[in-house]
Amino acid sequence: MPIPLIALRYEPHAHLLAHYLNSQGISASLRSSEPSTESSSGSSTESSQEFVIELERESDIERARLICSDFIRFPNNPKYQQAAWQSGESVAIKTPSGFRFSGLLKWCFSVPFTAAILLICTLIFVFSILGWFGPLANALMMQPFAVLLETQQWWRLIGPAFLHFSALHFVFNLLWWSMLGGQIERKLGVMMLLVVFLVSAVASNLAQALVSGPNFGGLSGVVYALLGFVWWLGWLKPAWGLQLPKAIVGFMLIWLVLGYADILWVSMANTAHTVGLIAGCLLALMLSLGADRSHKAG
Repeated sequence: MPIPLIALRYEPHAHLLAHYLNSQGISASLRSSEPSTESSSGSSTESSQEFVIELERESDIERARLICSDFIRFPNNPKYQQAAWQSGESVAIKTPSGFRFSGLLKWCFSVPFTAAILLICTLIFVFSILGWFGPLANALMMQPFAVLLETQQWWRLIGPAFLHFSALHFVFNLLWWSMLGGQIERKLGVMMLLVVFLVSAVASNLAQALVSGPNFGGLSGVVYALLGFVWWLGWLKPAWGLQLPKAIVGFMLIWLVLGYADILWVSMANTAHTVGLIAGCLLALMLSLGADRSHKAG
């Protein structure tokens, strides 16, 4: 017998949530409730119709409730639409026309570190296209190791992550950072995202400088670390709620391979991408093992 999970009045949201639950291995179906009528002053009025999501297995209830809680807070997270695309259906979500500053502020307060990195990268990119790229690059780019040891300007170990050389480069990296970084920060907290950012930025920048020299930049190494981190934790600890559709993982891995094939129209920091991905996967593995040991010790 189907088990009612949640009732929603906005049908597109109900479809998105149902698709996402199914993409996470939770068998869910959607049915519409019959609209009720109420008499008021001798007249009959129709109430809003509700769309009820039902589960097939009682064992899925706890995990499904966690997903519902996250969905209610952030229904416009791209991962829900991605799940719908994977199922072969695109669900249109109506949003008010015009820019909503209040919505942006709400997002910034919910993921402050994600928003801070986004703001820093945006400001640096804007100043770069206004003619300040030279001074910014001189202040942030890596130095040859011998020079770095002499100057001790250690901020350069993460500085290249803030530099972007084209609008496409900037938009691609910051979209992924916003989606993946925001997911990690909401689920595991700002300190966890800070650790992933610092470790992956330093590791990927050092590796790229060792292979190709100091002339490179971009958040791509960190983005690939976030990809690996979310991907592996979604596999190792699915109950933690970090998920990434397999199609997205496949796309990013293919993009990584194409960079090594040198057939793209842009120059790729392949070493930074690869080391970032490995760093993210290893951090996820260490976090998972640490959680298991703490659980056994407790």
